[in-house]
Formats: sequence, C-alpha cells, structure tokens
Amino acid sequence: MTSLDICWMTATELSRAISEKELSPVDVVKAILERIEVINPKINAYVTVNADLAIEAAKQAEDAVMKNEAVGPLHGVPVSIKDLIFTKDMRTTMGSRLMEHFIPEEDAVAVARLKEAGAIVLGKTNTSEFGLKTLTDNLVFGVTRNPWCLERTCGGSSGGAAAAVASGLGPLAVGTDGGGSIRIPSSCCGVFGLKPQFGRIPRYPAFPTSSILVHEGTITRTVEDAALMLNTIVGYHWGDSCSVPAPCGSFADTLGGGVKGLKIAWSPDLEYAAVDPEIREVCEHAAKKFIDMGAEVEKATPGLSNPQVYIESIFRADMLATLSVFGSVDQIVDKLDPLTAKTLHLASQMKASDYARAIIARQELSSKMGKFFQTYDLLLTPTLTEPPPCVDFIEPLGFLGWMSFTNPFNFTGQPAASIPAGWTKDGLPIGLQIVGRAYDEATVLQAAAAFEKASPWKHVTPPLD
Repeated sequence: MTSLDICWMTATELSRAISEKELSPVDVVKAILERIEVINPKINAYVTVNADLAIEAAKQAEDAVMKNEAVGPLHGVPVSIKDLIFTKDMRTTMGSRLMEHFIPEEDAVAVARLKEAGAIVLGKTNTSEFGLKTLTDNLVFGVTRNPWCLERTCGGSSGGAAAAVASGLGPLAVGTDGGGSIRIPSSCCGVFGLKPQFGRIPRYPAFPTSSILVHEGTITRTVEDAALMLNTIVGYHWGDSCSVPAPCGSFADTLGGGVKGLKIAWSPDLEYAAVDPEIREVCEHAAKKFIDMGAEVEKATPGLSNPQVYIESIFRADMLATLSVFGSVDQIVDKLDPLTAKTLHLASQMKASDYARAIIARQELSSKMGKFFQTYDLLLTPTLTEPPPCVDFIEPLGFLGWMSFTNPFNFTGQPAASIPAGWTKDGLPIGLQIVGRAYDEATVLQAAAAFEKASPWKHVTPPLD
C-alpha cells in the first residue's frame, strides 16, 4: 500500500486497519502530512499544521495498539479542526487580525471528545473572518481555492475543512455552520457535510458570535465516516446551555435502513430561490433516484419566505456585541475584512425591535417546518443556487441569495446535509441538500447512505496530482 492509498482511505477503513495492526498510526499521519506539504500550497486549506505533536500522538497511539490496550473508535485517525473552534495550545485566529495570536487554554468539547476517541488533530483549517462570509478568505491567511478548479472558490466559511477532505488531506474535519457554512463548501468541494440538530454538538468554550444560529458539524468523504465521527462528539455538556442529549443508539447502526416507505418532498426553489438551470436539472435527477430506491417523492414546499433579512439582523447584532470587547468600530475597523466592517456599521443602526422581529420570525418558521414534517419524512433541495464563483469574487452583503436553501434550517435548527449529486459540464461538484425532522439526524444519514450506495462518489477525486 502506498502513501497515496493511505490518504484516500476513509476514517472507517483506517480505524479498522489500525486496530487490526495492518496499518501503523505513525505511517498514516506521516502519509497525510507529506501530502499536506505537497497539496496545501496549491489550495491553502490548512493554516496551522501540528506536525510534531501529531506524530508524537501517533507514536503513542501505535504503542497502545501494540500493547493490546483498549482503544477508541477513532484511534489513530487524523482529523482537522476549523480555525473558529478552540484548540488547546494551538493558535485559533477566527480568521481575524483581532485574534491573530490567540491560543486557547482549553479544547472545545468536540475536539476534546475526538481526542478521547483516539483521533489525532493534524491542524487548523482556513475560514472567513469570524465565519461571516460564504467564501473562504481572510486578512491573516488569504484565500482557499477549490481543489476541483483552482480558479473557483471552495465556498465557506468551512472552506478549508471541505477542501482538505476533498483533497485527501485527512478523512475527517470539524466545521461550523451558521447559515450554510458546512453545507456550502461541501457542495462546492464534492464531499459530505452534515449540520446536525442545533445543540447536538456542544459549543464550549466558543467565541459567542451568532450563538442561536451556529451549529458544529462534520465534513467527510463518506456518510459512514460522518456517522462514526458524530457518535463520538454528540451529547449534552454543562458549558453549553443549548446542548441536547445524545440520541439512543448509534448513528452508524441506522445507515443500512434505506429509504423504502419514506415520504419525501422535493422542492427545486422553495418558491423564492433563483436557481441555475444546470443545478436544478442535476438535483432533480438526483431527487428522482429516491423513487428508484423505494421512496415516495413528490414536489412540495413548506411555503417559506426567505428568512435572509432576519438572519442578517441576528448576525449583525451578535457581531457588534461580541466584537465590542476589542473597542469601538472606529478603533478596530482597520483590522477588519471590509464585509465585517460593513456588517458592524449596519448593526450600529439597528433597533432592538429589529432583533426581536428576527426572534419572532424564527419561531414562526420553526412552527411552519414542524407542521410540514408531520406529512413528510425528508425534504430535498439543491444545496446552492449556482456553481462556485471565481476565487477572486468579492462577496457583497446581498450575496446571501447563494445560500437561499441552507439558511432557513439554521433558523429552525433541524438537521440538514449536503451530498454530492453530480457535476456541472465544467467538472464542478453540485450538492443536493437533505433536510430532516427536528432531532432526526438518523433518517438524514440513512437517506444519504442509500443515495451514496446508489450513486457512489468517494472514488471521484480532484485533479490535483
């Protein structure tokens, strides 16, 4: 087996091979670190690489295996962490000059749980400043490129995570999603991205931006890997008042159930999104495959109105309150991305009633979705309205139309995933979004696994080598 073969193995395959002593954790980590050295300069997915500590952790993992000690489900498996998520003794910049030298004293809950499961942290992946943009670039580390086409964006704000996974720079990544920031780059990069139920993965300690919208979640090449990873990091934690208990049973145990008998809604536009014809065609074809797998699929919509204006209000108010610790807007504006600066300026003009209206709208939308899911088990939509734009695209405030399909479900908090549905004529990935009932990640994963079995994607890799 070559080093390149190792880099394209799934986390499930790596875990099994390591526990059966067919592969050394040291060889696995070294293979991926070597690939990072070659590929990362092309795409800029990683902004901090923890090579020495990762190799040392791999040596300890190997010793444990050789001594036949009890090991966790991710023992020796490499993982990357988005640069918005706290990592003990490892720089966490939030993609901002304001926090360029910040080193947390404590791991976030998800990171700590991954380590307890045996995973080895390779480093931090790039993000937009405070995760505010749906592209991935910042004034500290620059832009992350799409591995399928270096002239296109990888999406954002978990773009570094998705680009890394798509490029064979580690099978597992932790991202965050406040309006689509896991699903958007997963769609752009042709990988599987899951935003679980709000609160399912505790956010503590965390920078308190958009605390009622942001979910932590997983980015992987396969559905099975996402289920394996999710099993290790979900569950209540006292540090996050919004966290919820882990469900009974294992997510991985539900993957083989298929979709036969499920009633699934398909909406190509949610009745308000302007969708690129090619994306609509590919996603509609993907939706029809669920019929072939035994599901009942019908065109239906929850009757939503675009919640963009309310999501903007929450982001603006939260950002202004959070960044006030660094000084007034005038004092910090020179260190900020222009979009962040504009966001703070608009936030300063908001009224308390603007924020209150957003909270009321959130409850109304959640109720409407809850009623819709009394009839349907799942909702399918495109993940994005159009293909990834050029990498030097300057994101305006109005660019949230790109995420018309993703942001409603940050408002409602219910689980949603993006699966690779096909490719454009130019060879760019297209994602299909699967939305589930509140607290029902299991059915989302089950449907995604069924689609992956019918239309596998992991063997299709970007043209980087």
